[in-house]
Amino acid sequence: MSDKRRLARLKRLEMVRAVAKQAAAAEAAAAEGTLAQLLALAERTGRLAADYAARIAPADGDALRRLTGFRSGLAGVEQATRADAHRAQAVADARLLDLSQAERRRQAAADRADAVRRAIAATGVEPPLGGRTRIGTDLD
Repeated sequence: MSDKRRLARLKRLEMVRAVAKQAAAAEAAAAEGTLAQLLALAERTGRLAADYAARIAPADGDALRRLTGFRSGLAGVEQATRADAHRAQAVADARLLDLSQAERRRQAAADRADAVRRAIAATGVEPPLGGRTRIGTDLD
């Protein structure tokens, strides 16, 4: 394959890798957004559970039963939300890893294209003429 065809192929590969990197960046951003939302929701749920845990002295037994049921339900929601946030953290980490791999692949394609460009440029340069013959001694 000629160097020019190889360079054109490497340029196309670099463009494909750049698009893949952009897609990976969009997925990473979406995963980070989801994680931020879940962390905020877990924080709000935790505050709400703490507020209801501080409530005491219900009016009667039925109110105590309802308050206890609500507290346990709220604790379950808080636990589920924190578990979702933990899973979202793992997904966000995986998407960031995908993004870094996509950047490495794009950079490798760019480096190969640059090497071919330099090789093409080097073939167009005339080789230097023979070296000059030294005259005299090292003391001159």
